[in-house]
Amino acid sequence: MSRSPAAIAAIALSIMVATVAWSQTPQVPASQAQIQLSFAPVVKRATPAVVNIYAKKVVATRVSPFANDPFFGNLFRGQGQVVPRVQNSLGSGVIVSPDGIVVSNYHVAGDADAIRVVLHDRREFDARVLMADEQADLAVLKLEGAQDLPALPLRDSDEVEVGDLVLAIGNPFGIGQTVTSGIVSGLARSGVTAGDGRGYFIQTDAAINPGNSGGALVDMQGRLVGINTAILTRSGGSNGVGFAIPANLVKRFVAQAKAGRERFVRPWAGVSGQSVDAALAEGLGMGLPRGVVLSELHPQSPFAKAGLAAGDVVLTLGGMPVNSPQEMLFRMSAAVIGDKLSVRYLRDGRERTTRVALIAPPEIPPRAPVTVPGDRILRGLRAVNVNPAVATEYRLEGVTSGVMVVKTGPVAAQVGLRPGDVLRRINGIEIATTRDLLRATEFDTRSWALEFERGGKQRVLRFRV
Repeated sequence: MSRSPAAIAAIALSIMVATVAWSQTPQVPASQAQIQLSFAPVVKRATPAVVNIYAKKVVATRVSPFANDPFFGNLFRGQGQVVPRVQNSLGSGVIVSPDGIVVSNYHVAGDADAIRVVLHDRREFDARVLMADEQADLAVLKLEGAQDLPALPLRDSDEVEVGDLVLAIGNPFGIGQTVTSGIVSGLARSGVTAGDGRGYFIQTDAAINPGNSGGALVDMQGRLVGINTAILTRSGGSNGVGFAIPANLVKRFVAQAKAGRERFVRPWAGVSGQSVDAALAEGLGMGLPRGVVLSELHPQSPFAKAGLAAGDVVLTLGGMPVNSPQEMLFRMSAAVIGDKLSVRYLRDGRERTTRVALIAPPEIPPRAPVTVPGDRILRGLRAVNVNPAVATEYRLEGVTSGVMVVKTGPVAAQVGLRPGDVLRRINGIEIATTRDLLRATEFDTRSWALEFERGGKQRVLRFRV
């Protein structure tokens, strides 16, 4: 029996629709909004939990009467009256708990003196900082007197895939809450600088305008995927790629803040390493460049205790691939101290597995703080022994021992010593502990030579009194 071309086309279309409906989930549109391809249901669900943040900070500014003079301005630089000035910042935040816990960026509210938060329904609350971390560019706030607030659920950010639809919600330019749409265009972005260090981000092409920082990146179920933090653009506008801090790291920050911690404690690795590139992979006999090759392990490192050694290539942590030191830091930071994390690594061409205990940076040796007595030339200088906890707290890259300056006395500050400097020798005497510091400063001499380390570089200060 012959069929007309129109009938054949109708049959083919029916088969195609049936095949698509059978192979995809969800199978058919469930609402008029879905038929219209509208984001309105998601926006209605998510926007009540996104807030506007107005932060103020008082800073001391030195005002010189010659500031605008082309000659005397340089001649008298750094001189003049010190006056307080108020710096204002505008950004966004996300309510993650009905009792008023809000997450934002450190650069929005982390070091503010006064914070005012405005909700989507125009209610206003004062807020205080529970925890702030400049390195991660995250701040956890508590709204005073708030309860029964709308909150966004956090999605497992490890489930996010490139191509997922996302919405960026925030308060750009201070004009009120707005929404931009896009997709997840990249994962595991670790070469971008945000906050006070290089982090690990979800990349999106949704516009993140000025003021969107600290706002929500949500999926199509209205779940929080990440906290918007930066945009990479050549023009200075929003026509670039945006970056968001993954929700799994946000979850750990919130948990520690609720537990009463004022500073975020990351599990300590005690290792240094580098990404495996093509040249390094060839030298290691690897077919593909992947993983992080370890170069040094601290004697107390949990990786060393688990059997890893320099030259091993870490491939996965907790079942997730790691291809940069930043990824390793993120995977550990998103885990819980006290747990054990599975590790797959490569040694001599053979893959092995083990488990690494997640520990806080140890206080070994003890800090043993000392203050140089007032009858000595370096009077008032306060210092501690360097241990993993101190090195982590003060971000002493590559420093595993020595004596770190916590506070300079009047003479030490005048000759150029700074907090964070690691003393190595004083007048030729090696400074390995704080007791050595006290012994080296008790001599009565006019000539002094302070050898110390700052920013990975060895320096010497010589002066006479």
